Amino acid sequence: MISGKLIRQVLDKLLKSPVAQQARVQVALPDGKFYDIKGINLMENKIIGARESHRIVLTIQPEQWRMGEVIKKL
Repeated sequence: MISGKLIRQVLDKLLKSPVAQQARVQVALPDGKFYDIKGINLMENKIIGARESHRIVLTIQPEQWRMGEVIKKL
């Protein structure tokens, strides 16, 4: 699990690079497919006894553009 605070720290470090500022943002699923992020929402949990009161949800967009394979992970 990644917290909002941790994702902020990672993005702050990544976005110092001009290359990263223009990079496409995607989600990689366990089956190896990549999907573009359509939206980001803050949602409140209504489950009694949940550890977190809120969650950040990334909504993916069905694949419209087939990208090539990843060359390397930086």
